[in-house]
Amino acid sequence: MNIIMGNGDESSSSTSNAKKPLFLTIYATVVIGFLLSSFYVFSALYSSGGANTPTLFTSTPPSASAATTIATSISGTNTTRTAAPRSFNGGGHTNIWTKPIWEVPAPGSKMPPHHTFQLSKELVESRVKDNVIVVTFGNYAFEDFVLNWVRHLTDLGVTNLLVGAMDIKLLESLYWQGVPVFDMGSNMSTIDVGWGTPTFHKMGREKVILIDAMLPFGYEILMCDTDMVWLKNPLPYLARYPNADILTSTDQVVPTVVDDSLEAWRDVSGAYNIGIFHWRSTATTIKLAREWKDMLLADDKIWDQNGFNELVHKQLGPPVDEESGLVFAYDGKLKLGMLPASIFCSGHTYFVQAIYQQLRLEPYAVHTTFQYAGTEGKRHRLREGMVFYDKPEYYDSPGGFLSFKPSIPKSLLLGGEHSIESHFVLVHYQMKQIRTALAIASLLNRTLVMPPLWCRVDRMWFPHPGIMPGTMTRQPFLCPLDHVFEVNIMLKDLSEEVFGPEIDIREYSFLDNPLVPKQVKESWLDVQLCQEGSANCHAVTNTSRPGTLRFPKNSNEETFIRVFSSFKDVKVLQFSSMQDAFSGFSDKAREDKFRNRVKRYTSIWCCVENKQPGHIYYDMYWDEKPGWKPLPPATPADDHPPF
Repeated sequence: MNIIMGNGDESSSSTSNAKKPLFLTIYATVVIGFLLSSFYVFSALYSSGGANTPTLFTSTPPSASAATTIATSISGTNTTRTAAPRSFNGGGHTNIWTKPIWEVPAPGSKMPPHHTFQLSKELVESRVKDNVIVVTFGNYAFEDFVLNWVRHLTDLGVTNLLVGAMDIKLLESLYWQGVPVFDMGSNMSTIDVGWGTPTFHKMGREKVILIDAMLPFGYEILMCDTDMVWLKNPLPYLARYPNADILTSTDQVVPTVVDDSLEAWRDVSGAYNIGIFHWRSTATTIKLAREWKDMLLADDKIWDQNGFNELVHKQLGPPVDEESGLVFAYDGKLKLGMLPASIFCSGHTYFVQAIYQQLRLEPYAVHTTFQYAGTEGKRHRLREGMVFYDKPEYYDSPGGFLSFKPSIPKSLLLGGEHSIESHFVLVHYQMKQIRTALAIASLLNRTLVMPPLWCRVDRMWFPHPGIMPGTMTRQPFLCPLDHVFEVNIMLKDLSEEVFGPEIDIREYSFLDNPLVPKQVKESWLDVQLCQEGSANCHAVTNTSRPGTLRFPKNSNEETFIRVFSSFKDVKVLQFSSMQDAFSGFSDKAREDKFRNRVKRYTSIWCCVENKQPGHIYYDMYWDEKPGWKPLPPATPADDHPPF
């Protein structure tokens, strides 16, 4: 409520005495009205939350289930953004920013007006601790990443954080879930914009604008992308370098140090990655942020990260001292440090090399770079690492789960030279088993828990000799699913009329995840494949070993449906193998649709040196093509997936 009082001067009271009674009557009426209004406001302030939790509004909020879709019917009138954010009027709104994270607004409350959420020094100050604020930003399409980011920080005891909302839908959803959020005024789309698109580059510019706006507030800013996860409280580490103006993560894949010190700046060849970087508010960083912002706004073709690297590399050296690992950069005054990629991990140093494991270090963070299959690939990577918080229903699929123990001969895994040829033999051998598992999962309407996938060579987006020289990549290594499969296509809602029934999947680590409920983990049936006609191979449960079923190899569709219809209430079917488990669909139309679906699941390996193009397509049905060899497309006409 805004009460505007008139500013009358004393001369206005020197009217005739005859008018004084009328003036006094009006004055008394105003005073009484003001007192009544004040009584109403303070009654509303304390009416719904109790004495300890005053609230500002009294009408009914959305239900918890509606919180994430609150803004679907709102027109989204946004606030005007200014170069210098207007001052935040704390007043009665202070409780919005100082209350504990995850404490949802009181029942019966209304969301404050959107202008309340404008960025200001006072707003940031309400969340700052030890002069540090941890910040991320995003649009509604990345809400689950944002919530995951916040959850990991609060689990670590870090609460001095803020989330910038790039659209009103995310702003409102986070507010109702008790997450401290401010409005970036970006008017962004609420959908996933895709890497490299013009809208993606606009998001990058918004980050730079945000840093430029916040640095003058005087606080240290730990700026993060939403597709990264904090695994350990980073603030004590950052405090070890009080003289640093900027500490940045990098795309370095070859370690330059083997402990937890900063990277040896002379040996860093990878780009400085702006998905994780820490800024102190100094004259030099304020100058850099302004120049960076002006550069990007003047040329919309410049990628924000490239612009940062270009500016910082204007000057690089000499070292600030002999001990810290800091180096003078940019204008010769900026003190820069590179966070070690072994513990402030990229998608390569964490998921492929696992450098922190080999060096016996504790990782602070993982950023889902060096990955494929878009946003779905990022999410799946984090799920594989068991560092993504999904909604409860993710962990208890209505139809139950199907998993299996992959069978890999030692010779395929360890024998001979690690080459493109031996890699494809290994991967395709596993792929055939996955193909059978997908068919059975489709038949039984169960969610397939993917097996761990082994690779002998790495994947990049440019030619390389199989393993990046100087890296700590072991051969063979457990490779992420998106190295071989198009995870985004596997999770896409494809037409059932064309591609048959949907086949849902889970990550290989799913059943080890502590978030999977007890009722799922304890509802288990071991399915042991046996040779039909051998002793006790009759597709019946083993009474001597409860929870075990001996099931004939090469069973047909009818046998699967007949036998496993009795186990619909069992949450997990664990097959001892997928080799020769299923003889195939009896319905040719269903078989064709299944093939049409899974042919699209496979990706490419990249890339052969000295060949253009140098990528090679994986083939789900490689075994049906005699003499198949892993070769790049011979002609442009051959350059297409195997369907």
